[in-house]
Amino acid sequence: MNSTSSASLSTNASLLTFLHAPHRAMFLIGAFALLANMVWWTCALMAVHFGAPFAPQAMPASWAHGFLMQYASFAPFVFGFVLTVFPRWMNQPEIARPIYGSIFGLMLGGGIAVLVAQSGWLRLLPFGMAAMLAGWLIALTVLGIRLLRHRPFDAWAASCHAALCMGGIGLALALAFACGAPAALMHASVEMGTFGFLLPTYVTVAHRMVPFFSGNVISNYRVVRPRWVLAAMWLLVFAHLACDILDVPSWRWLADAPLTFLFLGQWLAWQPWRARHVGLLAVLYIALAWLPLAFAFFTADSVLIAWHGNSGMAHAPLHALTIGFFASMLVAMVTRVTHGHSGRPLAMVPVAWIAFVGMQITAVVRVAADGTGQPATGYLLAGALWLIVLMPWVARSIWIYATHRRDGKPG
Repeated sequence: MNSTSSASLSTNASLLTFLHAPHRAMFLIGAFALLANMVWWTCALMAVHFGAPFAPQAMPASWAHGFLMQYASFAPFVFGFVLTVFPRWMNQPEIARPIYGSIFGLMLGGGIAVLVAQSGWLRLLPFGMAAMLAGWLIALTVLGIRLLRHRPFDAWAASCHAALCMGGIGLALALAFACGAPAALMHASVEMGTFGFLLPTYVTVAHRMVPFFSGNVISNYRVVRPRWVLAAMWLLVFAHLACDILDVPSWRWLADAPLTFLFLGQWLAWQPWRARHVGLLAVLYIALAWLPLAFAFFTADSVLIAWHGNSGMAHAPLHALTIGFFASMLVAMVTRVTHGHSGRPLAMVPVAWIAFVGMQITAVVRVAADGTGQPATGYLLAGALWLIVLMPWVARSIWIYATHRRDGKPG
């Protein structure tokens, strides 16, 4: 057998390993995207800061940053998780490999095309977004079929599916913008990605899984997860989203203040102090602490705008949410899923601690930057920190997804 044939067989074997389970394939996309999309954004920030030339862009850089991070970086992790656990929650058949393989191909190809379009090949933008939307719709369909078949009603599965539908609508709005529709649709797409898709998904998964994880390792743990929290969250998030899309931030505190108390109350009800001796559980609670903090910032921002017309907080509340909560929770949860589904001990390893602690520092730097006289330096520092602390964790994760389970089990 010649070297070309050997290399081809090795590549095929690696691809098959990545496709052994939905989380392997989708987490692979997300891991690459966490770095690739942040490299692009950091380069864009440097170009602005130093007055250097930058490639023509298919859409304004801030919108591209929001789109790429939400729909092309965080979303694959969400799909990897739900495509794996959704059927198990409801005792439904697992997703077949050809189906999640097609989602993998469309999301990967589409995400790359959008990034390339934003780097100068402008005409690729609608094709990339269309491919991503096609993969998204396939996932919505197969998950929706399982949701409809399940009895009794599963509030967590329904809430996750509703959030995925909101994300699909947001992605469709972005595609419409890429095809020539008004710019307001792209603004709405980015807002829906944050508050219609990611926030409800994260809160729903945490509401189901964090008390479950806690009860497994904390003796005499009292599980508190009332379903009304999900309903209240959706109602208030819709109100926040409406204020953002309609550009009336001075009224947003009416939703943000209750959300602050809702998330703080739920966090305290889960007794985070009892998790401090279990690293893989403690990081979940640390990440969750950013959630009420972020909405306290959103509340203050809205009140100051109503009072003075300007808060001076810029995007600090948003990054408390997206870096502090979304990114920290992603590191914590993906580490847990990656270890659990590869036959490894459920524990935080040094490279995961570096990523998680580094993400806390990154969040603080980015949030604080908007309160300084020269925020651009803080923006660049936060981007560099993101890349530095995540590179080892991403590299290790990709290696795990490319190798077989340690315990010899399938998946």
